Parts: sequence; C-alpha cells; structure tokens
Amino acid sequence: MENFWTSNKSINGLRHFVLVNKINEQNQINFLMVSVVDVEISLKISKDELLSSGNWKEGWLNLSKSKAITKDYLNYKLKNNSKEGIHKIFVKNDSLFYIS
Repeated sequence: MENFWTSNKSINGLRHFVLVNKINEQNQINFLMVSVVDVEISLKISKDELLSSGNWKEGWLNLSKSKAITKDYLNYKLKNNSKEGIHKIFVKNDSLFYIS
C-alpha cells in the first residue's frame, strides 16, 4: 500500500499526507495519517474510508500551492496558536518512519 496520499478536500487547509501507522482496533484497520507540511495536523482514518470513499488519491498529486495549502490552514494555525498542549505522535517500530 502507498504511504503517500492526497486528500480530495483540504483538511485544516492541507491536502498532502503520509501514512505513518497501521492500527488494528476492534476488528477494524485504521491508519494514522500526518500532514507533510505540519505534523500537528494528523488524523486517524479507517481503511474503508481511505481506500473506498473516493476522498483520497494514492500518491501526492502535483497541485498548485494555493490548492495544496489553502487559506484555511492560516485560519487553523491562528486559532490553534492560542491553545496550550503538545500533540505527540508515536510511530510504531514497524513503521517506515520509525527511527531508533
């Protein structure tokens, strides 16, 4: 399966994501996806949503900057800069992105 994905719609203003973890939960396979531009933007998505919904394309599509990083991203960052807390992402040992 491809590790690089493009969302058909922006997610918090961004469209390019990397699949970093596969998670087996309650008889369902989910994936942890992280934005290529901003590690603070991550999501957990089911295998069915990723592969069958039509909302995602395998690989990174060559998009203009205004389509890859929309104005929604600036709004997201301005809104979230006032919040405290650090979001951590733990990469499993078998992930392509695991560095020991």
